[in-house]
Amino acid sequence: MEPIAIDGFVVFIGIFAKNITGRFAKNTPGFTKFFYSLCCFVFSLRISEKQQSMKIFITGISTDVGKTVASTIVVEALEADYWKPIQAGDLDLSDMHKVKSKISNSKSQFFPNAYELNTPASPHLAAEIDRIEIDLKKIQEPKTENHLVIEGAGGIFVPLNEKDTIADLIQKDYKVIVVSRHYLGSINHTLLTIEAIQNRGFQVDGIIFSGSENKSTESLILNKTGIKCIGRIDEEPYFDQNVIKEYADLFRENLLNL
Repeated sequence: MEPIAIDGFVVFIGIFAKNITGRFAKNTPGFTKFFYSLCCFVFSLRISEKQQSMKIFITGISTDVGKTVASTIVVEALEADYWKPIQAGDLDLSDMHKVKSKISNSKSQFFPNAYELNTPASPHLAAEIDRIEIDLKKIQEPKTENHLVIEGAGGIFVPLNEKDTIADLIQKDYKVIVVSRHYLGSINHTLLTIEAIQNRGFQVDGIIFSGSENKSTESLILNKTGIKCIGRIDEEPYFDQNVIKEYADLFRENLLNL
């Protein structure tokens, strides 16, 4: 049940119960008790809905568009856990290390990569150099009762092997956020990415813009897609725990309402 539907139902039941019980409370104590119990039950549904954990898959329109910074902000905003299934190169300073170093909350957990590849290259090539083949069956989502942020690698059609791509990591219960960085051609890349995800039967739940503000580009993308903007990450001189926390505070409400 959608939260807005539950909220509307709660209001209706509350008003109805007040009127009815006000008139008949003296003569029908059982009826009053029934409506009170019903209201409590509906409120418990609403609380349960709000507390339900999310799995958020973060992808980008290309490589180096700000996925890891965006993932860090989302992790901090929700005090979520973090998992990057495939890391290619920079194993001593991986994306997981970068995210972990900029998180200030103590709740987030960081799960190991399913594949750690030595070469900073497309996963299919990095795996070939390491003389292995990436097998989707061996990529097992970590179990957690917390929110989980899953960071992709590059764009959604980055190959993992001769058959599979990053898009094949997306599951039906994932909420998908696309990170779009402003550059010449980014409108096309953003719209193509969104359409490709939707053509696979998945919903894109939000967009995070990255880079200096471009009102024309952002407005066009949002109007054409009808997708919610989570926020925009400016060109910052650096990102540390304080900067990440500031963005987390700005993005939190939109993320909780995905």
